[in-house]
Amino acid sequence: MKVYDVTLIPGDGIGPEITEAAIGVLEATGLAFEWDRQLGGISAMEATGNPLPEATLESIRRTRLALKGPLTTPVGIGFRSINVALRKEFALFANVRPAKTIIPGRFDHVDIVLVRENLEGLYMGREQWVEVDGDPHGQAESVAVVTRAASERVIRYAFEYARSHGRKKVTVVHKANILKFTSGLFLTIAREIAAEYAGTVEMNDLIIDNCAMQLVMRPETFDVIVTTNMFGDILSDEISGLVGGLGLAPGGNIGDEAAIFEAVHGSAPDIAGQHIANPSALILASAMMLDHIGETRAGDRVRRAVVATIIADRVRTRDLGGTATTREFGDAVAHRVA
Repeated sequence: MKVYDVTLIPGDGIGPEITEAAIGVLEATGLAFEWDRQLGGISAMEATGNPLPEATLESIRRTRLALKGPLTTPVGIGFRSINVALRKEFALFANVRPAKTIIPGRFDHVDIVLVRENLEGLYMGREQWVEVDGDPHGQAESVAVVTRAASERVIRYAFEYARSHGRKKVTVVHKANILKFTSGLFLTIAREIAAEYAGTVEMNDLIIDNCAMQLVMRPETFDVIVTTNMFGDILSDEISGLVGGLGLAPGGNIGDEAAIFEAVHGSAPDIAGQHIANPSALILASAMMLDHIGETRAGDRVRRAVVATIIADRVRTRDLGGTATTREFGDAVAHRVA
């Protein structure tokens, strides 16, 4: 039997609790995993003095695959964000965030995959203070960088994702009417690439503010969205809200040499140790990981099991109106998978 070697970063706060639930579900698939447990965030800082230890980075270099719980970036240690540092370290250029309706409600037909450029834009952190009238902090400046190479890479990824997953449309989100150079370049490249997929994948484009409005008015009209870093950061949380919040929102960070799958919500220290956190996001991220390694049938089993547990079995954590603990929910999903 093939054994999949995976770096496991349980993370901070509720991270260890939801990670154990996800491991139980993955092992219920019958696949074999070798978990290389590593530290990150506050727990790593306390144990090693470094929130992103070299041992963790070396593990990911070796396995090229990681499953990660939420990390907390300690204040004042030189990292803007540990997650951003991981993305830069492994050139994880595409952030992939699927969102699909599970619990019927206001929006019953949401099935959207957002692909966000992960390494450029304002999040590159090129900022500086400019002195004004003797005040050294009189003006703050941030520089957004958008390159042709990075734009081509993530836009092509979105179109290839759409084609390989049987999706029909890619919506390119921009602000080219105002940001004529940065957003303008992104949109121009998208139109060039879209021409290569004519007849197989449709393309349309929306200005970011219009897109935000359309998402809450007609989310069923969206399929795959591709956009730049900051716009994607904002829209992905909006889309998660359409399907019940970040507790149901998985994510994957994809590069040519490595991939890291994660729950996109925070570490929720206020409920850590209470065993009430919803592990669905990390379980669904685990299903994305299975797809990535070619175990798509197992990935589909996990997704179906999450839905059946919530809808048919009505086993739900507190955030979904139920009483199940983190472990009880994870065990119920694992039972469905097995």
